[in-house]
Amino acid sequence: MRHNIIETLIGTIVLGIAGLFLTFAYSKSRITPSKGTASAIAQFQRVDGIVLGSDVRISGVKVGAVSDIKVHPETYMALVTLTYDRHIKLPRDTSAEIISNGILGNKYIALVPGADEEFLKDGEEIHHTQSSINLEALIGQAIFNKSSS
Repeated sequence: MRHNIIETLIGTIVLGIAGLFLTFAYSKSRITPSKGTASAIAQFQRVDGIVLGSDVRISGVKVGAVSDIKVHPETYMALVTLTYDRHIKLPRDTSAEIISNGILGNKYIALVPGADEEFLKDGEEIHHTQSSINLEALIGQAIFNKSSS
């Protein structure tokens, strides 16, 4: 009987510690409620390195995340849905670029606000985009060109 009480007590302590870790992880993840977000859609030729949850940044500051990635059935381009803080008003001529966080870092989408006086509405498309640069192809091309000369 004594072993059952000790095992129960140890199990309760382990569950409590696991709960503390989950609470800490949730508080550090910067998850914002969905009611405070807006969305925009951007089409890219390539989205190498972008996954669900990748950062959306303006001037290097995280303002949102990638919430959906799919292929457009007619153009075969990648349709990326960006979710960002509703309080940020993006001009209509905002551009979206896929940027690498250093040579081996994660990739994220950088929004570069334009100068238009009209703003994007929730769910509208960002028309100016720059796709991901395929670093492996560039390195291979540089090696191939060097060896052929």
